[in-house]
Amino acid sequence: MTTYSNVENTKKLIKELVSIPSPSGNTKQVIDFVESYLSELSVKTYRNRKGGLIATLPGSNTEEHRMLTAHVDTLGAIVKEIKGNGRLRLDLIGGFQYNSIEGEYCQIQTNTGKIFTGTILMHQTSVHVYKNAGKAERNQENMEVRIDAKVTNADEVRSLGIEVGDFVSFDPRVEITENGFIKSRHLDDKASVAILLQLINRIKQERIVLPYTTHFLISNNEEIGYGGNSNITPETVEYLAVDMGAIGDGQSTDEFTVSICAKDSSGPYHYEFRKHLVELAEKNNIGYKVDIYPYYGSDASAAIRAGHDIIHGLIGPGIDSSHAFERTHELSLEQTEQLLYYYLQSQMVQY
Repeated sequence: MTTYSNVENTKKLIKELVSIPSPSGNTKQVIDFVESYLSELSVKTYRNRKGGLIATLPGSNTEEHRMLTAHVDTLGAIVKEIKGNGRLRLDLIGGFQYNSIEGEYCQIQTNTGKIFTGTILMHQTSVHVYKNAGKAERNQENMEVRIDAKVTNADEVRSLGIEVGDFVSFDPRVEITENGFIKSRHLDDKASVAILLQLINRIKQERIVLPYTTHFLISNNEEIGYGGNSNITPETVEYLAVDMGAIGDGQSTDEFTVSICAKDSSGPYHYEFRKHLVELAEKNNIGYKVDIYPYYGSDASAAIRAGHDIIHGLIGPGIDSSHAFERTHELSLEQTEQLLYYYLQSQMVQY
C-alpha cells in the first residue's frame, strides 16, 4: 500500500473538527472553522442558503466539472421536554440508537448561546433503587439528561435559559493512539472533511493544475438526508461523496484501506465510475476494498434523488462502530487521500 507522510496533520485536523459541536441544524461554528482554514489557503468559497460551504479549484477544462462532498454535520439531539424532576427528555437528530449514548457527557446550548454540561442517563439508573435498571428499554421515555446545575424542577431549569428546541451535542471523547488509531465520535464524517481539506492544501502546495474545475461541498445536513442535493453546477459530470465505509459482519471494509462503495440502500453507484476508482487504486498501489452498505445513504445518492444528471460515486475511510463509538486508523486515512489525489488528476469516466 502507498503511504502519505502528511497523515499526522490529518489526524490533528480531525481532532480539531470533532471537538467543535455541530449536530445537524446547528453547524455554523464548524463551517466558520472550515471557511477560515480554506481562506488561509486563498481558496475561493461561498455559502449556500442551507449553511453549507462550497470551495472551488479552477481546472484546465471549465466546461466539465467535478464535485466532491463530505459532511460536517453530526448526530446529536434536541430538547423535547423539560421534565418535572429538572431533567431533559431528548429527541434524536440522525439515525442512531439510544443505547449508544447512555452514560455520555453532553452539552446543552441555549438560544442565547450559553452552554451547560450534563450526562445522558437512564431514569432508572440506580441499581439500589430500580429493580429493572438493567432490563428497562433504552428509549425516549426512559432516558434523560442530568444537567450539571442545581435544579430540581422544570421552572428552575427554565430560569437557566434552557428551553425546548435547544441543541444537545455529545462529547466526542477523541483519542489518538501511538499505533495510529483514532477513536472518537463523529468520525462520520469529519474524518473525510479533514481528508478533503488536507487534499486541497496538498494541491495548492504542489501547484497542481487540475484537469477539470473541481468543487468541494462541505455539506451540513447529510445526517438528515439532504446535505448534498443542491448547489451542483450544471457543468458537473462526476459527483463523488467522501463518507465513511461501514464495518461489520459480512462487510469487506476495514480500518486500514479505502472503501469503495458498489451499492447502498439507494441502489448501485455508477458502475463505470466505480471501476475507474478501482483501476486508479490498483495502478497506484493503494489498499482498497469494494463493499455494499445495506442501511446507508450518502450525499451522492441524495443528489441523484434530487434529479441531477450526474455520474455518482462513494468512497471513504473504514469506520468501525458507525453512529456509536467510532474508530479508524491512519492507514485508512492515507489510502483514502491517495485515491482522491490520483482521481482528481485523472481523466473523466467515459459514460
